[in-house]
Amino acid sequence: MDVPSPLSGIIKEMKVSEGDNVNAGDIIALAEVSEEVEKAPRASAPAQAPAPAPAPKIEAATLESTPETTGNYHATPSVRSLARELGVDLSRVRATGPKGRITREDVSSLVKNVMNGSINAPVPAGTFNLPPIPTADFAAFGEIETEELSRIKRLSGPHLHRNWIGVPHVTQFDEADITDLEAFRKDLNAENTRGDRPKISPLIFIIKAVVQALKIYPDFNSSLASDGTSLIRKKYYHIGIAVDTPGGLVVPVIKDADKKGVLELAEVLSDLSSRAREGKLKGDEMKGGTFSISSLGGIGGTYFTPIVNAPEVAILGLSRSAMKPVWNGNDFKPRLILPFSLSYDHRVIDGASGARFTSYLSKLLGDLRRALL
Repeated sequence: MDVPSPLSGIIKEMKVSEGDNVNAGDIIALAEVSEEVEKAPRASAPAQAPAPAPAPKIEAATLESTPETTGNYHATPSVRSLARELGVDLSRVRATGPKGRITREDVSSLVKNVMNGSINAPVPAGTFNLPPIPTADFAAFGEIETEELSRIKRLSGPHLHRNWIGVPHVTQFDEADITDLEAFRKDLNAENTRGDRPKISPLIFIIKAVVQALKIYPDFNSSLASDGTSLIRKKYYHIGIAVDTPGGLVVPVIKDADKKGVLELAEVLSDLSSRAREGKLKGDEMKGGTFSISSLGGIGGTYFTPIVNAPEVAILGLSRSAMKPVWNGNDFKPRLILPFSLSYDHRVIDGASGARFTSYLSKLLGDLRRALL
């Protein structure tokens, strides 16, 4: 660790070497103090044995057992190590130790308060100070190939990383019986004889059901205020749809989804998806979302944990539907079952609310007539 010094001058002689063990009061260096600095007993700056930092960085003359802090916080190396491990910014910790020293209990207390919601303020960018992921000379182990990330992935990567670290995620898993919905969808497509109209996908009905669920549970259509003390509920329903493109994932937004019928939603979604894959979306077509849906049903999988698209507070993940035997009270019948996942911001939504939302959504998808109620 770097040891800040109260002295201003030139190091003339080092009394310790890198890796040496030092004790409180040991002389570590001799310094020639500048003339403009008032002469004082050779003091030192905070440190604690053993000192892992290279000796040339040390400007102090001796080590004291109760050093005065010269920065914004005052903590021993073990406390600093704990803070780095937990991702805690020491400047945010309230010190309770002697002479303003930050203790291990102070660090733990901050973490507990954040986790239990006592501290609602959002975590500032850069607070976690996470250590870098280790790398290696991969070519030393075999043949490799390097490919530049696409522009979309370079832009979305930091956004996803921030959301994953800054939002306390909880994911609720559930499933819905969409047998009747799928039969109705096929009938509509069979009746739709106009060749210029896109086919109606299951996602269209899911959007309609989600909007209805958001009206019943408005906290899922909200955002947490920047100061963390209030909730902003939105009276509009702009649904973001994750689209897989050659360059990466983009999320165009269907504006006012509650005001559009099934056929109009199909046309809007088809247009947005096509232009997304061609890289022709406009900037404002990816802004203003209140809730997002990510569908992997066309690829496969059972369940997954989608990342909340902050400042939204929830996102729905759809997996591939499959025929399963379902007991109806008398016998087993084959039913088309859709597995889905709901991730949400636990600062805004608790587990009970998450379960109620998925349960209600499941009922809507099982009988879409409920959306008319």
